[in-house]
Amino acid sequence: MTPRQHPAHPGVASPFDELMAEVMATAERFGHREHVHLTWLAVRRVGVPAAVGLVSDGIQRTARYAGAPQKYHVTVSRAWVELVGYHAAERPGNDFAAFAGHHPALLGKRLLTRFYHPATLASPRARTSWAEPDLAPFPWHDPGRRQPSS
Repeated sequence: MTPRQHPAHPGVASPFDELMAEVMATAERFGHREHVHLTWLAVRRVGVPAAVGLVSDGIQRTARYAGAPQKYHVTVSRAWVELVGYHAAERPGNDFAAFAGHHPALLGKRLLTRFYHPATLASPRARTSWAEPDLAPFPWHDPGRRQPSS
């Protein structure tokens, strides 16, 4: 896989494409685990707020490039970055396999259904703009859960 050029800087791969190349160097296909790996790398390198933009823009651009712009989902993209970021802060480290082993729930595609009703995620509003969880709060918003240590 050759990284695409960054539109603002011809001849230079975008940060998303650099992360994608790093993930794909050890993967045969880009599945859910690879999405989580890419998100983990982004969160570790630029922090959660910047990773939301980096990952979301990259996925949206990739979906457009593949001729499937409807596959991009604002709420799903942001929610995954925030969940991975929360757990990455709980257990900092440089080994994705160890991180994934410690947080196996992140490798389940249906994790967001713990926080959202399926109808909410399927709604046009959630697809095009951020929707707060409506089934259960994220762990960092739940006063009954401990906060990660920094």
